[in-house]
Amino acid sequence: MKILVLAEDYSTTDGLVSLHYIHSRNKWYIEKNLDVSVISFRTKNDYKIDGVKVYTIKSYKEKLMSQDFDLVLSHAPNIKHHLKFLNKYGDKFNNIIFYFHGHEVLRTSKIYPKPYKFTKKQPFIKKLIREVYDSFKLLVWKNEIPKFIWKSQFIFVSNWMYNMFIRFVKINPELIKDRKHIIYNCIGKEFQNITYDTQIKKKYDFITIRNNLDGSKYGIDIVTKIAKNNPKYKFCVIGKGKFYRNFEKPENLEWIDKNLTHEEIIDFLNRSRCALIPTRADAQGVMACEMATFGIPLITSNIDVCKEVFEGFENVAFIDNEDEKINIEPILKELQKVTVKQKNEKYFEKNTVVREIELFKKLKG
Repeated sequence: MKILVLAEDYSTTDGLVSLHYIHSRNKWYIEKNLDVSVISFRTKNDYKIDGVKVYTIKSYKEKLMSQDFDLVLSHAPNIKHHLKFLNKYGDKFNNIIFYFHGHEVLRTSKIYPKPYKFTKKQPFIKKLIREVYDSFKLLVWKNEIPKFIWKSQFIFVSNWMYNMFIRFVKINPELIKDRKHIIYNCIGKEFQNITYDTQIKKKYDFITIRNNLDGSKYGIDIVTKIAKNNPKYKFCVIGKGKFYRNFEKPENLEWIDKNLTHEEIIDFLNRSRCALIPTRADAQGVMACEMATFGIPLITSNIDVCKEVFEGFENVAFIDNEDEKINIEPILKELQKVTVKQKNEKYFEKNTVVREIELFKKLKG
């Protein structure tokens, strides 16, 4: 089966991680003997990573346009590139699957929190342009989706994401009722196959890992506040950003300024008692799902999407983002009483990627 994947950006061979949830899927597809080609709208050169072939849009025209693809997968589709591509070349494809991951169908001002003050402040005119663009893009999707509906399927990475799609695009749910699927993002294979080691000596009480510390939705200010209010515990924050160059870092918090591989993440998790991953907005939160599946006790935010994605996880507790003086001790003690006898399989391959491939086969016929 030949699959063409549309992505705004893609992870590269030099270590840049971008939209990794797409690459995680593609690696699974290749293991299942699917032929995967990716168009990255941002790349300037063709390359291959972990067996996945990545092409420029120019190379699609020169090398791929003559090929027959069974499916086109459009991840986090935008109107600038994805929709333009499908309007131009859509007649060549019999099956299109749209994957909705977040901002592409959200009114961002309604969902995402205000940025930290140290980040470049947007002038009023830019905020106005953002609002106008969001209104425009949502109207375009409302009008364009019916044109593709007869050969399209729609995958949402959570029920929350589907509900937001209906709320903001304002499309009649009946239109996609038989074509919509709730399939969560898959987790990295390591987190499925390896289990949290309680016997390893712990260096940290709480660990927070984020690729980007400077996005306010990732709640590094919440982590910092908790560390200040709980000085007897050792905290570790790992990730790139300027947050701790603009905010005071508590003495009991260690900041490691780097991004980690899956193998490194597992090593740090095994040396920590609990993962602390608050969030203000997310469509799923793949890294937190990986940690919870791995088996480490995890504390996250008491918001709708988190309650959905961690339903059934015994090793997860919730905190109120607005609580100014969180006492972390009783939460940790309750989590440490939990003995996870068997991994929660909610985000295992068989419940995510395999479901996608079953859909692919059904569409191909």
